[in-house]
Amino acid sequence: MSSTLLEVTRASHEEVERLERVIVKDLQNEPTSNKDRLFQSHRVRNMIDTITSTTHKLIEIYEDNDNARKDEIAALGGQAATGVNNVFSAFYDRLKEIREYHRKHPVARVVDANDDYEALLKEEPQIEFSGEEAFGRYLDMHELYHQYINSKFGEPIEYSAYLDIFPEADKIPRKKKMTRQYREYMENLLEYLLYFFQRTEPLQDVDRIFSKVTTEFEENWAAGKVHGWENENQDNGHAPAQHAALDLDYYSTVEELMEVGPERLKEALAALGLKTGGTIQQRAERLFLTKHTPLEKLDKKHFAKGARASEKKGVAPVPQEDANSKEIALMEAKMKKLCDLLEETIARTKDNVVKKQALTYEEIEAEREEEETQEDTESEDEEQQIYNPLKLPMGWDGKPIPYWLYKLHGLGQEFKCEICGNYSYWGRRAFERHFKEWRHQHGMRCLGIPNTKNFNEITSIEEAKELWKKIQQRQGVNKWRPDLEEEYEDKEGNIYNKKTYTDLQRQGLI
Repeated sequence: MSSTLLEVTRASHEEVERLERVIVKDLQNEPTSNKDRLFQSHRVRNMIDTITSTTHKLIEIYEDNDNARKDEIAALGGQAATGVNNVFSAFYDRLKEIREYHRKHPVARVVDANDDYEALLKEEPQIEFSGEEAFGRYLDMHELYHQYINSKFGEPIEYSAYLDIFPEADKIPRKKKMTRQYREYMENLLEYLLYFFQRTEPLQDVDRIFSKVTTEFEENWAAGKVHGWENENQDNGHAPAQHAALDLDYYSTVEELMEVGPERLKEALAALGLKTGGTIQQRAERLFLTKHTPLEKLDKKHFAKGARASEKKGVAPVPQEDANSKEIALMEAKMKKLCDLLEETIARTKDNVVKKQALTYEEIEAEREEEETQEDTESEDEEQQIYNPLKLPMGWDGKPIPYWLYKLHGLGQEFKCEICGNYSYWGRRAFERHFKEWRHQHGMRCLGIPNTKNFNEITSIEEAKELWKKIQQRQGVNKWRPDLEEEYEDKEGNIYNKKTYTDLQRQGLI
């Protein structure tokens, strides 16, 4: 029964329609947590992939390159047989095949569609996340951070500062980008961001996004408008002649050509498609050969790889450095696009890192356990709708607190702190407590002011700066000044300060 091509076609169509119904039913359920949202997205992604593969099989069947489907339809209608007896014979042969199938598979039964739907909707796909990623909430870029600070193009900075600057690749000098170390770093960075994006946003079409990025990049590259790579290539990917080629008519010897410098010689050789390695004298000799000898008559050992073949086809040789520049610039463009798509996750990761710096290990573990229990309670109580028209805060039992308690603690009163980035605190108790919390401590650290008791109740940046100046001035007045406060005594018992005593002694009066 299932061996016939028509039955396979029917079963494939049924599978596609069944998965489409499951996708619609799954997307009608609103996820209550980040974990449920990821599970739903990956379930839908897996079903879409199954529909795509099944549809490709159906296309192959309908194309019928081997005429198997055409022959089976002809045999089913009796068109290939002649005479009534042959028609009945074909019918009974097919009936025999169906009975034989059920005899071999006696346990085959019809599955209830509702039971099948419930099983698919409860499926929890396996998604791999590290502990630092917290199931897709944060990025884990520690390995890339260590690769950055230990490289020649990087700088020794903190992890939180690295999260601010890693998308800004155009701030790195172009000369440092042409190294193998930077290329490997950019490949690893792009690979991680792409892998993380595919795990957290499985329904996004990455191929279509990158295709659009590549198209825009090619247009900007041809026009020399790629940010950070301006004037890198013009005239179909070649450096401008005035910046690369040298006019050899001004040089009569190799020694004069050597005075140009190794880097300028390297650029001129690359523009002609010649090898750029060796000492400064070897570079000058190789370039000086082109003064009296045309490029097509030079020995192939002087050319870089791929340059000779392009000349035979009548195409100008493309310097290897230009090709590397274009590949690195394209990787940077893709990386920036992924950073734009993950902008909220990057900001959330940065806030989490800054928050951890102000917490102890025990507080971090307690907060992680609290988040896990909170997700569990949200998933268990998702069907329970709590009546809360006054929008009162929730208590420890997950229910709104009494209104008298809400008024007693003054939770309707809002306090804003400019040092915390205009963050709002509801209630006097939360406002007083926040002066010792990580957000306020970080704001004071950014202002360069110690977070002492003197600055409690101060929420304005200007007031905090003025108070800090007054404290510094007061500390300067109370500072020990030995020239005025250090005491000296003469033979007669008279007491002087250090300055007066030295003046009198210098004049010979003591």
